[in-house]
Order: sequence, then structure tokens, then C-alpha cells
Amino acid sequence: MEDDILTIEEVAKYLRVSERTVYDWAQKGEIPAGKIGTVWRFKKSEIEKWVNERLSSNIKKEENNPEVIVKNILSPDRIVFINHTTKRDALVELANNLSTAPQVKYSDELVTEILKREELMSTAIGRGIAIPHVRLSSVTDLVMSVGICKKDIIDYQSIDEIPVRILIMIAAAYNQHTYYLQTLSFFSSKLKEKALRDKLLDASTPEEAYALLTQE
Repeated sequence: MEDDILTIEEVAKYLRVSERTVYDWAQKGEIPAGKIGTVWRFKKSEIEKWVNERLSSNIKKEENNPEVIVKNILSPDRIVFINHTTKRDALVELANNLSTAPQVKYSDELVTEILKREELMSTAIGRGIAIPHVRLSSVTDLVMSVGICKKDIIDYQSIDEIPVRILIMIAAAYNQHTYYLQTLSFFSSKLKEKALRDKLLDASTPEEAYALLTQE
């Protein structure tokens, strides 16, 4: 069984990723693969070795994760002023913005998974803040967008019943678990400061909000 020849569908099922992701990896030479005619095929033993090498590498990377530096994961063009009053509309607008980042491969998948995650449990953390987040194998590196709501989001089910006005949306690669949690914690702590929240809500341009979020 070690040298079984696998199809894209079988590799996708084994790795728990989409067939499109496996196809892209094969096209770019990122996964051991070969073509029989025009069809990609994979040796099971080589795939297992590749997975083990990547897992070992990712563990080392996560152990040495740098501190969260906002300017490395946010840019002014991913700060959006939102006029919606419902959670779904606000999330879709912000997810569509986040999907313009080069780290996000599939816009539709991001929107779908953000909404699906929100159905499981509200990401509102109190003080008018929500941090919708998702990890996806199709995201190549952690990235974020910020939504500053000009109106209250009326249906966000916040734990303190304060209407959500600031959205921090984070998308990370599936193997960035430690860095992902570190980033969630960083913004949860940073936005506890009322003065910062008030200044963000008063910001009139994305650049102004970006300067507030990236200052030490």
C-alpha cells in the first residue's frame, strides 16, 4: 500500500483540503506529483513524507513566532467604513474586502467560512468589538481587515449587550494555530483601551485609523 498511486480527489480527501488546492500545489510544484498523460498522479509514500516534513517545519516556525506587528498583517486599503446595521451584511462586506489580500486565494470560500464560523458562536467580545476569524488551508499567511461601523450592528449578540461598532476580521493559514491565537489575543487586549476605540470610531479616513492601530 505504501506506493499506491493516488488521484487528486484521493489526495484532497487524505489531506482534508479542496481538490482545487491540491491541483494548484501540483501545478506550482509545491507537492510531489507527476503526470500520466494530462492527469496528475501522486505516490502515497511521497505524500506521507511531504506531510511529515511540512508538519515538522511548521512546528519549528510556530515555536519561533514573532510578536504581532500590525503593519505586517494590515494595510490602509483593508480598513473599511461600514454603513450596514446587520451582522451578515457587515461581515460579507468586510470579508469581500479581506479577500482582495494576496494571501487569500478564494473569495467565496472566505465569505462562506466566516459566516459559518459566526453561526457556531458570536465573535463579539464586548465593548463594541467583534473579532470574526477563520483558518483555511487556502490562505497562505495570516492577514486581516478592519471594519469601522458608522451605525450600531443591531443583531451581533454581544456578551455585554453593547452594540458592535468595530470589526477585526482575521484569516490565517490552517497551520498557523499559535500565531492565530496570539493575534486574536493581541487585538482583544489592545482594544480594551477606550481611548483607542473612541479614536477609531472618530477616524475619518482609513489612513487615520491605520495610524492608530499601528502605533506602539
